[in-house]
Amino acid sequence: MPYVLIQVTREGVTRAQKQALIEGATALLVDVLGKDPSTTFVVIDEVDTDNWGVAGRSVTALRAAAAGGSHD
Repeated sequence: MPYVLIQVTREGVTRAQKQALIEGATALLVDVLGKDPSTTFVVIDEVDTDNWGVAGRSVTALRAAAAGGSHD
């Protein structure tokens, strides 16, 4: 019973894109490991950019800095 967790930042991921991720992850497990799609679970967790950090800074702050603003 495979369980796949996909984490993305919460910003404009469409319903169609989420569906494509679910279908693609399921197909990958079927193709590579021969898993039964009816027992394959895929969860998409959308994380706020304030709660996702890289190099000691939140993604919100990094993107604000890249856009020329400041957000700390």
